[in-house]
This record gives sequence, C-alpha cells and structure tokens, in this order.
Amino acid sequence: MPVDGVVEREPGSGLPVSRPSRGIDELLEAVLDDTGDATVRRLVSESWERSLAAAIDPGTALPPFRFDPSEGAARLAAHPLHKVMPLLRSNLVSIAEEAMHVVVVTDEQGIVLWREGASAILRPADRVGLVEGSCWSEEAIGTNAMGTTLVVGRPVQIHSTEHLVRAVHAWTCVAAPVTDPDSGRVVGSIDITGPRRTIHPAMLALVTATAQLAENQMRMQLAIADERLRARNQPHLQSLRGTPGALVTPTGRIIAGEPYGEWPERVDLQQIVGGTDRVRLADGREMHVEPLAEGFLLRAARHSGRATTVEAPRHALSLRFLGDGSPTVVLDGESHALTLRPAEILTALALHPDGLTAERLAHLLYGDDGNQTTVRGEIHRLRSLIGTDVLKTRPYRLDAVVDTDFGTVRRALREGRIADALRACPGPLLPRSDAPEIRGARDELEVGLRRAVLESDDIELVHAYATHRLGLDDLEAHELLVDMLPAGDPRRAVAESRVARLLAE
Repeated sequence: MPVDGVVEREPGSGLPVSRPSRGIDELLEAVLDDTGDATVRRLVSESWERSLAAAIDPGTALPPFRFDPSEGAARLAAHPLHKVMPLLRSNLVSIAEEAMHVVVVTDEQGIVLWREGASAILRPADRVGLVEGSCWSEEAIGTNAMGTTLVVGRPVQIHSTEHLVRAVHAWTCVAAPVTDPDSGRVVGSIDITGPRRTIHPAMLALVTATAQLAENQMRMQLAIADERLRARNQPHLQSLRGTPGALVTPTGRIIAGEPYGEWPERVDLQQIVGGTDRVRLADGREMHVEPLAEGFLLRAARHSGRATTVEAPRHALSLRFLGDGSPTVVLDGESHALTLRPAEILTALALHPDGLTAERLAHLLYGDDGNQTTVRGEIHRLRSLIGTDVLKTRPYRLDAVVDTDFGTVRRALREGRIADALRACPGPLLPRSDAPEIRGARDELEVGLRRAVLESDDIELVHAYATHRLGLDDLEAHELLVDMLPAGDPRRAVAESRVARLLAE
C-alpha cells in the first residue's frame, strides 16, 4: 500500500504526493512511537493519535450513519447554515462540478447535511459513504478534513494517505469550520473533496474564503434579526419603568439594556436549566429571568433586608399554543398548563388587543349559540389563574406585555421570512379547538405558510415543509417536490413514494 508519510511536493502544484515506501501500519508505528525515521505533518500525526485512541481501524472503517439520507434536507433547514446555502452554492458548486469534486456541508458533529457535485464523482463518493447522514468526525472515521477542521478550529487539507482509513486514500479533501456569530460556537464545516491528483492548491483558499463569507452573511442576517427582535420586544423593556433590565436572545446574547452600557455581551442561561428563575451576572448582580416568545427579559432583583423582592413592572404574558402539546401560558416567568377553553379565550383576547365584550367573545368562541353567562364563568376562572390585574373587564382585555408563538409566525410571514416562520411553527394553532375564531386564525396561519412555501421556488424549503407536521399529507407539496428534485437526488424516490401513497388514500 503506497504511503504519503514523508512529505514531498508534486512539481508545479505544491501538493504532497504519494511515495511508495512502507505500509501504513509501519509508518503509523514510526510516527506515533516518535522513532524519528518518518515524518508527517504535526497536524496529521496528532489527528492519527486521536483517531486511534477512538479505536478507528485503518483497514476496515467506514463512516457510520446518524440519519437516513432522505432526512438531510429537513435537518439542513433547521441548521444555522441553511440561511447561507445560496451563497455556498453560488461560490462552490459550479467550480466543484467542473473540477469533478464534491461540495459537502456538515454540522458541528461532522454529520453530512448536504452534498453536491458532478454525477460522475458522486457515485464513487457513495461507495466510501460520503453521503447525507454519514458522520465524518475523527471519532467516527479517523483523520479527514471535515472531522479534523472541527477539532482544530481552522482550515485543513488532508491529502490522500494522510487519511487514516485506507478506503479514502484515493481522495484529497479541504475543509474550513464555520462559526455561528449568534452562539459563538463552531456549527459545521464546508468541504471540497475530490480525487487526490485533481485537487488544486487554491481549493483550500477558496473554501476558507467561502467560510468567511458565510460567517459575514450570517453576521449581517443576525444584525437584522436583532433589530427586529428589539423592535418587537421593546415594550417588555419599557414595562420595567426604570428598573434595570435587558432583552436577551435565546442563545444568551444581550441586545438591549437599561441603563445603557452596563451589561455584558452574554448571560449564561444554563443557570436557569435547573428550574430557577434567576441568573447572576459576572459583576455579581442577580437578575430575574422571564421567558418571552423569542427570548428572555432580565429584570433586576432588589434586596430589602434579608428578603429578596423583585420590582413590579407591567406583567409579561407569553402564550404557547402551537402544536400538539398542552397549551401553556407563561406569566412573569411562571409557566401554567391550560385546558382548551381558557386557551381559546386568551387566543381571542390576544388577537383583539383593544378588548371584547362578553357578547362578542361568546360569538367568537361559540358562534350564534354563544352564551354570555358561560363566557363570564370561564373568564372568572381564568382571572383566578392569571390575576385580575392581567385580565381586565369592561371590556375583557389583557393588561400585559403579550407575546405569542402564533404571533411570531404571523410576523415572520408578513416580513417574508418564510424559513423562520416554518421553524417557529411546530404545528397547528390549538388543533383540538372548534371555536370559530380559533378555526379562522388557524386556517389563516396554515394557508399563509403553505402558500408562501409553495410559491418560494426553494427546494430545501419545500422539502422541509413536506416533511413537517403541516405538510406531511399535502399531496400538492409532495408533487411539487418531485418536480423540483433532480433525478439523482435520493429524496425524490421518497417523495414519489409519498405521492403514490397519498393518491392511493
């Protein structure tokens, strides 16, 4: 077996070349035992050590599968790199196809979320397991550019027999990690892989530059999202009425605070995992945490003697009514499970912030047969749960800073953020409700989301919808997906099967 252990360079290319010298086992032993009679790059030798410590067999290992390839599009749609896929395609795919290479995107665990390339190169890639759903971490398949770049956190090229596993010695790969500016963590890698004699030295620079462009685009998208989040949730901050407080993203970044300039960049939300509603900042301040539909509100906890009290700002009310789970209301950070009828009332009041009379509310919930007495009884029970200062009368209205999960989806659709709307929508609005107002709001949300997706001309978005709770039985969505997917895409067979089953039903 030829070995590329001693680093020589191919004339004119700068790439290392294979030199028939000794078997890989002998070279491995020489390098890892530090005998001094064989030389590989430190990057490679250290990766070999990690790979062998993970019990990777150089002779027989193949990448394991973490999910079925047909799930790749849905997984990619839920991943932070989904938003930059158009950029990756425009920068890499045409070059890779002309050069007979494969472009790959992985998540932070090295699992392939997406790949694309010329059909002639995809077939041999299939044989070594370079497909959606396979895991190319060092712990799973040994030294390779995707797995190694995720470990070392910088761009990497692994040439031919620098791979620990013999099955991929015919390949050379270059990869760069991508850091999510929101979480600050590496969330995946971008890779170009091709036959060992065809990878050009410029490929590493190309992948590195593309990863940097992806991060810059994510940073710009994040700035826009932060501004929207600030605008939507500023009333929560204003409701503190001078009490120190801050708006926090779901990942713990502070994007607005009062007073200005007295806040860290991030807060450790892991502190609230155990059920507490408090966090302590690095400067020692204790803050009360209230969940919002799109993040959190921090407000100062005030100490009075030995007791700890919290300033009493305007109440914050969050409604979680989408999907098949139990409807939940979060009032000032405290979560309460609801039965269907109070959830319907709160939905109607959230949709009509100016308030409703008992007669109008009865009609919205019960139709022409609505009874005001029944509504008044339900309101009385609901006020005992969330407080008379939150649910006002004459007319019935919510006196709180209200945010809702269905409102988040509606806003995203209005603003043209279709992928965000789909991600924020786990399912129908109060699916067990037959109340006229709820049915109308539910249908409006589902129809609007469906129309936006099907008119988007985005394959990944249509696939994500077709595998979503709302689109799973949507014949038109699956037929459109079949038309959009290329013949060689494994997802097409799954979509065709789904179409046949839906037609049979």
